[in-house]
Amino acid sequence: MLEQPPYLRLTDEFRRLIAERVWAPGDRLPSRAQIGQEHGVGENVVRRAQELLISQGILEGRAGSGTYVAEPRQRVRVVRSSAREQPGGSPFRAGMKSLGRQGDWESRTDAKVPAPADIAARLGLAEEDLCVRTTYEFLANGKPVQLSTSWEPYDLTAGTLIVLPEGGPHAGAGVVNRMAAIGVTVSHAVEQPEPRTATTEEASLLGIQKAALVTHIRRTYYSDQGRPVETADIVVPTALCEIVYEIPINR
Repeated sequence: MLEQPPYLRLTDEFRRLIAERVWAPGDRLPSRAQIGQEHGVGENVVRRAQELLISQGILEGRAGSGTYVAEPRQRVRVVRSSAREQPGGSPFRAGMKSLGRQGDWESRTDAKVPAPADIAARLGLAEEDLCVRTTYEFLANGKPVQLSTSWEPYDLTAGTLIVLPEGGPHAGAGVVNRMAAIGVTVSHAVEQPEPRTATTEEASLLGIQKAALVTHIRRTYYSDQGRPVETADIVVPTALCEIVYEIPINR
Protein backbone atom coordinates (compact mmCIF):
# COMPACT_ATOMS: atom_id res chain seq x y z
CA MET A 1 0.00 0.00 0.00
CA LEU A 2 1.38 3.43 -0.96
CA GLU A 3 2.26 5.71 1.93
CA GLN A 4 0.59 9.11 2.12
CA PRO A 5 2.75 12.08 1.17
CA PRO A 6 4.00 13.97 4.25
CA TYR A 7 1.83 17.03 3.56
CA LEU A 8 -1.34 14.89 3.49
CA ARG A 9 -0.40 13.24 6.79
CA LEU A 10 0.10 16.70 8.25
CA THR A 11 -3.25 17.79 6.81
CA ASP A 12 -4.93 14.91 8.66
CA GLU A 13 -3.18 16.02 11.85
CA PHE A 14 -4.41 19.59 11.38
CA ARG A 15 -7.96 18.29 10.93
CA ARG A 16 -7.65 16.29 14.17
CA LEU A 17 -6.40 19.30 16.11
CA ILE A 18 -9.32 21.38 14.83
CA ALA A 19 -11.90 18.63 15.47
CA GLU A 20 -10.63 18.18 19.05
CA ARG A 21 -10.69 21.98 19.56
CA VAL A 22 -6.98 22.14 20.28
CA TRP A 23 -7.13 24.77 17.57
CA ALA A 24 -10.45 26.61 17.81
CA PRO A 25 -12.10 28.86 15.19
CA GLY A 26 -10.28 32.18 15.07
CA ASP A 27 -7.04 30.79 16.56
CA ARG A 28 -3.79 31.71 14.89
CA LEU A 29 -1.65 28.71 13.99
CA PRO A 30 1.96 28.48 15.17
CA SER A 31 4.59 29.53 12.64
CA ARG A 32 5.53 27.12 9.88
CA ALA A 33 8.95 26.73 11.46
CA GLN A 34 7.39 25.75 14.79
CA ILE A 35 4.98 23.27 13.19
CA GLY A 36 7.74 21.78 11.06
CA GLN A 37 10.02 21.30 14.04
CA GLU A 38 7.25 19.71 16.10
CA HIS A 39 6.27 17.25 13.36
CA GLY A 40 9.69 16.63 11.87
CA VAL A 41 8.94 18.05 8.43
CA GLY A 42 10.18 20.97 6.35
CA GLU A 43 8.40 24.30 6.07
CA ASN A 44 7.46 23.52 2.46
CA VAL A 45 5.46 20.49 3.68
CA VAL A 46 3.69 22.69 6.23
CA ARG A 47 2.92 25.26 3.54
CA ARG A 48 1.36 22.64 1.24
CA ALA A 49 -0.79 21.27 4.07
CA GLN A 50 -1.99 24.74 4.99
CA GLU A 51 -2.72 25.69 1.38
CA LEU A 52 -4.86 22.57 0.91
CA LEU A 53 -6.96 23.38 3.99
CA ILE A 54 -7.21 27.03 2.99
CA SER A 55 -8.56 25.94 -0.40
CA GLN A 56 -11.21 23.89 1.43
CA GLY A 57 -12.24 26.78 3.68
CA ILE A 58 -10.96 25.09 6.88
CA LEU A 59 -8.10 27.52 7.37
CA GLU A 60 -7.73 31.08 6.15
CA GLY A 61 -4.61 33.07 5.38
CA ARG A 62 -4.41 36.73 6.34
CA ALA A 63 -1.81 38.81 4.55
CA GLY A 64 0.94 39.93 6.90
CA SER A 65 -0.68 38.19 9.88
CA GLY A 66 -0.49 34.43 9.46
CA THR A 67 -2.79 31.45 9.11
CA TYR A 68 -5.95 31.05 11.19
CA VAL A 69 -8.65 28.46 11.80
CA ALA A 70 -11.63 29.65 9.76
CA GLU A 71 -14.90 30.44 11.47
CA PRO A 72 -17.59 27.87 10.61
CA ARG A 73 -19.83 28.97 7.77
CA GLN A 74 -23.17 27.54 6.76
CA ARG A 75 -22.80 26.33 3.21
CA VAL A 76 -25.52 27.14 0.70
CA ARG A 77 -27.18 24.06 -0.76
CA VAL A 78 -27.22 24.24 -4.56
CA VAL A 79 -29.73 21.74 -5.95
CA ARG A 80 -29.26 20.55 -9.52
CA SER A 81 -32.63 19.26 -10.66
CA SER A 82 -34.93 19.36 -13.66
CA ALA A 83 -37.79 19.64 -11.17
CA ARG A 84 -36.72 23.25 -10.57
CA GLU A 85 -37.59 24.18 -14.15
CA GLN A 86 -40.89 25.97 -13.59
CA PRO A 87 -43.01 27.78 -16.18
CA GLY A 88 -42.09 31.45 -16.27
CA GLY A 89 -39.55 31.21 -13.45
CA SER A 90 -35.85 30.90 -12.79
CA PRO A 91 -34.50 27.53 -11.50
CA PHE A 92 -31.87 29.34 -9.41
CA ARG A 93 -34.38 31.69 -7.83
CA ALA A 94 -36.70 28.76 -7.07
CA GLY A 95 -33.85 26.87 -5.43
CA MET A 96 -32.86 29.80 -3.23
CA LYS A 97 -36.48 30.43 -2.26
CA SER A 98 -36.77 26.84 -1.01
CA LEU A 99 -33.83 27.59 1.33
CA GLY A 100 -35.37 30.81 2.60
CA ARG A 101 -32.86 32.94 0.69
CA GLN A 102 -33.26 35.68 -1.86
CA GLY A 103 -31.83 34.52 -5.19
CA ASP A 104 -30.69 37.05 -7.74
CA TRP A 105 -27.98 37.55 -10.33
CA GLU A 106 -25.99 40.05 -12.33
CA SER A 107 -25.28 39.39 -15.99
CA ARG A 108 -23.63 40.69 -19.13
CA THR A 109 -24.48 39.55 -22.66
CA ASP A 110 -22.32 39.82 -25.78
CA ALA A 111 -23.99 38.94 -29.10
CA LYS A 112 -22.28 37.52 -32.18
CA VAL A 113 -19.22 36.16 -30.38
CA PRO A 114 -17.19 33.61 -32.40
CA ALA A 115 -17.32 30.22 -30.70
CA PRO A 116 -14.00 28.96 -29.27
CA ALA A 117 -13.05 25.44 -30.31
CA ASP A 118 -14.27 23.71 -27.12
CA ILE A 119 -17.60 25.57 -27.12
CA ALA A 120 -18.13 24.89 -30.83
CA ALA A 121 -17.59 21.18 -30.20
CA ARG A 122 -20.10 21.14 -27.35
CA LEU A 123 -22.73 22.96 -29.46
CA GLY A 124 -22.10 21.00 -32.64
CA LEU A 125 -20.95 24.14 -34.47
CA ALA A 126 -18.00 24.98 -36.66
CA GLU A 127 -15.25 26.86 -34.88
CA GLU A 128 -15.83 30.64 -35.10
CA ASP A 129 -19.58 30.22 -35.72
CA LEU A 130 -21.41 33.03 -33.96
CA CYS A 131 -22.86 32.62 -30.46
CA VAL A 132 -24.57 34.71 -27.82
CA ARG A 133 -22.41 34.66 -24.68
CA THR A 134 -23.77 35.64 -21.26
CA THR A 135 -21.74 35.76 -18.06
CA TYR A 136 -23.53 35.50 -14.72
CA GLU A 137 -22.75 36.12 -11.07
CA PHE A 138 -25.44 34.42 -8.97
CA LEU A 139 -26.21 35.83 -5.53
CA ALA A 140 -27.85 34.42 -2.39
CA ASN A 141 -28.97 37.19 -0.06
CA GLY A 142 -26.71 39.53 -1.98
CA LYS A 143 -23.57 37.40 -1.67
CA PRO A 144 -21.97 35.61 -4.67
CA VAL A 145 -22.36 31.82 -4.60
CA GLN A 146 -21.99 30.76 -8.25
CA LEU A 147 -20.57 31.91 -11.57
CA SER A 148 -21.65 30.84 -15.03
CA THR A 149 -20.76 31.54 -18.64
CA SER A 150 -23.52 30.54 -21.06
CA TRP A 151 -23.28 30.12 -24.85
CA GLU A 152 -26.19 29.81 -27.29
CA PRO A 153 -26.00 29.38 -31.08
CA TYR A 154 -26.80 32.74 -32.66
CA ASP A 155 -28.48 31.15 -35.68
CA LEU A 156 -31.01 29.48 -33.35
CA THR A 157 -32.29 32.62 -31.64
CA ALA A 158 -31.41 35.45 -34.07
CA GLY A 159 -34.43 37.60 -34.90
CA THR A 160 -36.50 36.22 -31.99
CA LEU A 161 -37.62 37.74 -28.70
CA ILE A 162 -35.19 35.51 -26.76
CA VAL A 163 -31.96 36.38 -28.59
CA LEU A 164 -30.80 38.20 -25.44
CA PRO A 165 -31.21 35.83 -22.45
CA GLU A 166 -31.61 38.73 -20.01
CA GLY A 167 -33.59 41.05 -22.27
CA GLY A 168 -37.14 41.12 -23.65
CA PRO A 169 -40.33 39.58 -22.30
CA HIS A 170 -38.68 36.25 -21.40
CA ALA A 171 -35.68 37.71 -19.56
CA GLY A 172 -34.41 35.50 -16.76
CA ALA A 173 -36.89 32.69 -17.43
CA GLY A 174 -34.22 30.02 -17.85
CA VAL A 175 -33.15 28.09 -20.94
CA VAL A 176 -36.05 25.61 -20.98
CA ASN A 177 -38.78 28.26 -20.79
CA ARG A 178 -37.07 30.63 -23.21
CA MET A 179 -36.57 27.95 -25.85
CA ALA A 180 -40.18 26.88 -25.49
CA ALA A 181 -41.17 30.45 -26.43
CA ILE A 182 -39.71 29.91 -29.92
CA GLY A 183 -41.07 26.39 -30.34
CA VAL A 184 -37.95 24.49 -29.26
CA THR A 185 -38.59 21.74 -26.73
CA VAL A 186 -35.66 21.03 -24.43
CA SER A 187 -35.75 17.33 -23.59
CA HIS A 188 -32.73 16.88 -21.33
CA ALA A 189 -29.46 18.28 -20.07
CA VAL A 190 -26.08 16.66 -19.52
CA GLU A 191 -23.81 17.83 -16.69
CA GLN A 192 -20.18 16.93 -16.14
CA PRO A 193 -18.88 18.09 -12.73
CA GLU A 194 -15.20 18.04 -11.81
CA PRO A 195 -13.13 19.61 -9.02
CA ARG A 196 -10.39 22.15 -9.69
CA THR A 197 -8.90 25.27 -8.16
CA ALA A 198 -10.34 28.73 -8.72
CA THR A 199 -8.65 31.12 -11.11
CA THR A 200 -7.57 34.50 -9.79
CA GLU A 201 -10.57 36.17 -11.45
CA GLU A 202 -13.04 33.58 -10.10
CA ALA A 203 -11.64 33.91 -6.58
CA SER A 204 -12.00 37.69 -6.73
CA LEU A 205 -15.61 37.52 -7.93
CA LEU A 206 -16.62 34.87 -5.39
CA GLY A 207 -14.74 36.38 -2.45
CA ILE A 208 -12.74 33.21 -1.78
CA GLN A 209 -9.05 32.43 -1.39
CA LYS A 210 -7.01 32.31 -4.58
CA ALA A 211 -6.68 28.69 -5.75
CA ALA A 212 -9.53 27.57 -3.45
CA LEU A 213 -11.40 24.45 -4.49
CA VAL A 214 -14.41 24.83 -6.78
CA THR A 215 -16.66 22.46 -8.68
CA HIS A 216 -16.66 23.19 -12.40
CA ILE A 217 -19.82 21.90 -14.10
CA ARG A 218 -20.00 21.68 -17.89
CA ARG A 219 -23.70 21.68 -18.71
CA THR A 220 -25.37 21.32 -22.10
CA TYR A 221 -29.10 21.48 -22.87
CA TYR A 222 -30.45 19.44 -25.82
CA SER A 223 -33.66 19.77 -27.82
CA ASP A 224 -35.94 16.82 -28.44
CA GLN A 225 -34.33 16.69 -31.91
CA GLY A 226 -30.94 16.08 -30.30
CA ARG A 227 -29.51 19.51 -31.06
CA PRO A 228 -27.44 21.26 -28.36
CA VAL A 229 -29.21 24.58 -27.73
CA GLU A 230 -27.08 25.96 -24.89
CA THR A 231 -23.90 25.09 -23.06
CA ALA A 232 -22.47 26.63 -19.93
CA ASP A 233 -19.48 26.51 -17.61
CA ILE A 234 -20.73 26.77 -14.03
CA VAL A 235 -18.35 27.41 -11.14
CA VAL A 236 -19.46 26.64 -7.56
CA PRO A 237 -17.08 27.35 -4.62
CA THR A 238 -16.66 24.29 -2.38
CA ALA A 239 -16.19 26.31 0.81
CA LEU A 240 -19.44 28.24 0.31
CA CYS A 241 -21.77 25.70 -1.31
CA GLU A 242 -22.66 22.05 -1.34
CA ILE A 243 -24.03 20.57 -4.55
CA VAL A 244 -26.95 18.14 -4.39
CA TYR A 245 -28.39 16.33 -7.40
CA GLU A 246 -32.14 15.69 -7.29
CA ILE A 247 -33.09 12.89 -9.70
CA PRO A 248 -36.78 12.60 -10.68
CA ILE A 249 -38.10 9.06 -11.05
CA ASN A 250 -40.73 8.58 -13.72
CA ARG A 251 -43.31 5.90 -12.93
